[in-house]
Amino acid sequence: MTSPAKSKQPTVVKQGPLRILVTGANGLLGQSLLYLAQGRHELLATGRGPARGNHFGFPYAELDTTRPEDFERVLTEFKPDVVIHSAAMTQVDDCEKEPETCHLLNVDAARFCAEACARHGVHLIFISTDFIFDGKNGPYAEEADAAPLSVYGWSKLHAEEAVKASGARYTIARTVLVIGYVPGLSRSNIILWARGALQRGERIRVVDDQVRSPTWSVDLAEGCLRIAERGAEGIYHLSGPDTMSILELVTQVAEHAELDASLIDVVSSESLGQPAKRPPVTGFDISKARKELDFNPHSFRAVLDEIPIFGNLS
Repeated sequence: MTSPAKSKQPTVVKQGPLRILVTGANGLLGQSLLYLAQGRHELLATGRGPARGNHFGFPYAELDTTRPEDFERVLTEFKPDVVIHSAAMTQVDDCEKEPETCHLLNVDAARFCAEACARHGVHLIFISTDFIFDGKNGPYAEEADAAPLSVYGWSKLHAEEAVKASGARYTIARTVLVIGYVPGLSRSNIILWARGALQRGERIRVVDDQVRSPTWSVDLAEGCLRIAERGAEGIYHLSGPDTMSILELVTQVAEHAELDASLIDVVSSESLGQPAKRPPVTGFDISKARKELDFNPHSFRAVLDEIPIFGNLS
């Protein structure tokens, strides 16, 4: 007997503007989604607690992702075609120190969201991470075997499994080291941290044994919107096109801003004593997204040129 969770409904791609619900709309990806969707789709921005940042004229609703009744209420009221679930606990070391909270915010919340999407016939786009991999064989394609090294990585892998089992029509969009800037940003990222510290003349410690494909939040948002518009399902890797060490990344930030790169102290990951273990070499093969979504992310140099412009938007 076939399980309802495994039944497959035919894909129907809606013509014209979509109604898209965004969780985590106060965050960097959420803000970038709202910015790009202007004049393109109808969006409902949601987040835990009051609205923060700029929602570009879109309505906002409070939604606690740990409460399944909140998903039921908001989906019933807004009737979205698509949910982009970007809300998550992403501070890797905090996840390691607070595994129960991490499980609630990353695994349970994704399951609640996916099950609500299944009940309402909504296409779910779930944001996942390169940290589901162990970093031994990067860059990674979509079909690579997962082997997380941290509580955070395991939480996102278990969340992927919950999404797949929910019965919802889903897409898993994995990404790497999201960077960028929007007004009112509540949490920094590596470009802003490095630039700010070097501008203040502070010495910074940077690892040379971790390799990533830094991803501009605007490129990631565009990839998600293309998935929604094309009704694409399955797994897609969405990242920047350039793979580099964290040291190379920060050095480029310094050179681009004409800051003193001699303030950068090169260290190993082990020397930092971080609670969570990081995969050494990730990065993504994005050829599937290029082919099927016409995904064409900006080079890292172009991102450095663009971030100040995007940061001045209001």
